[in-house]
Amino acid sequence: MTFLPKPKLHHPELPRNALGLTRRDYEGAVSTLCAGCGHDSISAAIIRACYELALPPHRIAKLSGIGCSSKTPTYFLGQSHGFNSVHGRMPSVLTGAYLANRDLIYVGVSGDGDSASIGLGQFAHAIRRGVNMVYIVENNGVYGLTKGQFSATSDLGAKSKKGMTNRDQPIDLTGLALELGASFVARSFSGDKNQLVALLKAALLHPGAAFIDCISPCVAFNNHPGSTKSYDYVRAHNEAVNRVEVILPREPITVEYAPGETVAVTQHDGTVLQLRKLAADYDIRDRAAALAFLAARRNAGEIVTGLLYVDPEAEDLHTHLQTVEAPLNELEEDVLCPGAKALEALNQSLR
Repeated sequence: MTFLPKPKLHHPELPRNALGLTRRDYEGAVSTLCAGCGHDSISAAIIRACYELALPPHRIAKLSGIGCSSKTPTYFLGQSHGFNSVHGRMPSVLTGAYLANRDLIYVGVSGDGDSASIGLGQFAHAIRRGVNMVYIVENNGVYGLTKGQFSATSDLGAKSKKGMTNRDQPIDLTGLALELGASFVARSFSGDKNQLVALLKAALLHPGAAFIDCISPCVAFNNHPGSTKSYDYVRAHNEAVNRVEVILPREPITVEYAPGETVAVTQHDGTVLQLRKLAADYDIRDRAAALAFLAARRNAGEIVTGLLYVDPEAEDLHTHLQTVEAPLNELEEDVLCPGAKALEALNQSLR
């Protein structure tokens, strides 16, 4: 398949970020997905989030598996590192890259088939190990590349385009990420740009395993009456728990709020997540309460979106392994392989 590059000509007075880059510098090739696909909206949100955070494109690594969702890294961050792995194996490839070079910002893009079926074990271990990444699942509830069969995230009782009813229980990747210990868990909707961009910015700055389940309607096979992942259904059943703003450490922090309306969560790197509470008594720092809230709202037929949980003191895999600060791919051979004496001393310490 041929991917068309975007025209190089652009308006000379486009706004520039702190790096002197325009939004065009964060774009990729022209999308070949169906017109109106929710995945393209997610790509646009990633572009906007990276542009507004002024992230250097060459410091970002984007990885994906197989599926409509896994094609999307071609359509954003064209100047970044990219790796398209095999079906369901994106998490392990990302983990290996992260262990070798901790200085890059890792974005993993997957789909509900790629992560909730063939890649479910890969998803689980990457999350529980605390890999410092943004793991985005573009969740449309169907296998779009193979003409619309139910996926593992399809809701019980949902109807396919051909009228069949799903009889299997769905896998809730958001609840599973909470169970597995993800330190940042959110759900969003491709049709809610303001919410999604804010969540992406917060996730990109989060120092740990950040997971975003993004409902992304498939206009070809899952956007009809009876679908629980269509644009109309999600808009009608969306229950947002908060509104998110990201305040960078270098900016002055000023907050105006009435008592009980705003919660500010400061992470250990100085980043402040400012949340306006929409759900009464919802605490994003309580993992068990988040799981209970998800279950209760699901039983009520609602789709909860927003920042569901964050650990302000999150640690990542390199911290757990007590590795050196320097990226491993920059170390010389004598440091990586210190010789037989060092190996013998290590073996003795373990006896």
